[in-house]
Amino acid sequence: QVQFVESGGGLVQPGGSLRLACATSGFTIDYYAIGWFRQAPGKEREGVSCISGHDGSTYYTDSAKGRFTISRDNAKNTAYLQMNSLTSEDTGVYYCAAAPADCDYVLNARFGSWGQGTQVTVSS
Repeated sequence: QVQFVESGGGLVQPGGSLRLACATSGFTIDYYAIGWFRQAPGKEREGVSCISGHDGSTYYTDSAKGRFTISRDNAKNTAYLQMNSLTSEDTGVYYCAAAPADCDYVLNARFGSWGQGTQVTVSS
């Protein structure tokens, strides 16, 4: 079955960096767009970034653009999210999800299941 395992979160001071990883199994990610999502305390889950399977094009929410970089290693069935210049507003549980579609679909789809996520806490 399709599985997603997120890792790389932790406690970091404002201005710090983290690199999240999304390990996938059960499918070949080459043809899948992969999205990163964040659920902050008291807020709905939101799309943060996405990378397409078609041509590697990327999407970033406005708050992430210029600070975050999404990438993928198809040979390892893994996607990454490099997060720099972190602020307290980046705090939340980060999840990944994917589908054999474009990023518009992935970022707006209502996925029925999620991995465990990885907690990112930005605090002094």
